[in-house]
Amino acid sequence: MKALLLSGGSGTRLRPITHTSAKQLVPVANKPVLFYGLEAIAEAGITDVGIIVGDTAEEIREAVGDGSAFGLDVTYLPQEAPLGLAHAVLIAREYLGEDDFVMYLGDNFVVGGITDLVEGFRAERPDAQILLTEVPNPTEFGVAELDAAGQVIGLEEKPRHPKSELALVGVYLFSPAVHEAVRAIKPSARGELEITDAIQWLIDAGRDVRSTTISGYWKDTGNVTDMLEVNRSVLETLERRIDGTVDDDSEIIGRVRIEAGAKVTGSRIVGPVVVGANTVVTDSYVGPFTSIAGDCRIEDSEIEYSIVLRDSSVRGVRRVEASLIGRNVEVTPAPRKPAAHRLVLGDHSKVQIAS
Repeated sequence: MKALLLSGGSGTRLRPITHTSAKQLVPVANKPVLFYGLEAIAEAGITDVGIIVGDTAEEIREAVGDGSAFGLDVTYLPQEAPLGLAHAVLIAREYLGEDDFVMYLGDNFVVGGITDLVEGFRAERPDAQILLTEVPNPTEFGVAELDAAGQVIGLEEKPRHPKSELALVGVYLFSPAVHEAVRAIKPSARGELEITDAIQWLIDAGRDVRSTTISGYWKDTGNVTDMLEVNRSVLETLERRIDGTVDDDSEIIGRVRIEAGAKVTGSRIVGPVVVGANTVVTDSYVGPFTSIAGDCRIEDSEIEYSIVLRDSSVRGVRRVEASLIGRNVEVTPAPRKPAAHRLVLGDHSKVQIAS
């Protein structure tokens, strides 16, 4: 069995971060989202992984390499444009051969991994198996319709009037039967080859398409809100470890990981929090669910429920929260402009002026 990991999207919902960085490499708890997918694939016993890459191919290659760091053998498969998930399967045809495969969206996050799902597929070998989960906003996802027996009878991509609240999670398992399906379908109104149309083709052709509804945690990390929520979820599992230095005037509370080379002075850190290598935190408060990458500086500031990427600084800022701060960013207070109030007041006046 092989894996097809999709890492070619442009990440428009995470701009401006993704103007200069691949969305799959934005870190969660100081580790790129893409790495969690690679680890899940390795844990499921799959070693051959094809990674679909686009405009950010060089950045993905530099981060992942040949896959050996994950116990994987990685092959890169260029996609000239993000023309749909089924298009990714189409261009990977030669690489996939006649093997079963799991298709994993590189910006998705599934708590608990995919090992049980892969083992079940290997044992029963349906033509396709999809993961579903209930969502409050099904119009933003591929949506599945099930009959009374729980069998998949219909799929639709981002429907205006969804027939259920069951969205497709970004993990799919296929037998080689899917290759006939992706060749048979036409581009959608969005100009893409939709994987939902390919799976619908399998259903209409009488193929064995099954679904598993998961109640565990899943997120598409395509926007800042979801990114922060995934970061929160991962930090919930953090174990306390202090490898850096903390002075006697600092207070470290709860599950806090301070990596080697980091230095905390005169500060209060309330976990779960991760502070990256060689980062300096001085006279500051770092609150729960915050990930600060390596080589950052937090000085005379307060920050909470945020992600700070490498080589950035927050200095003299009263409060930062629910924020995603990119690489090489400087956050400082705005200079106070000199201001004067010119008044003409009658007798017995009362005036309040904000200073």
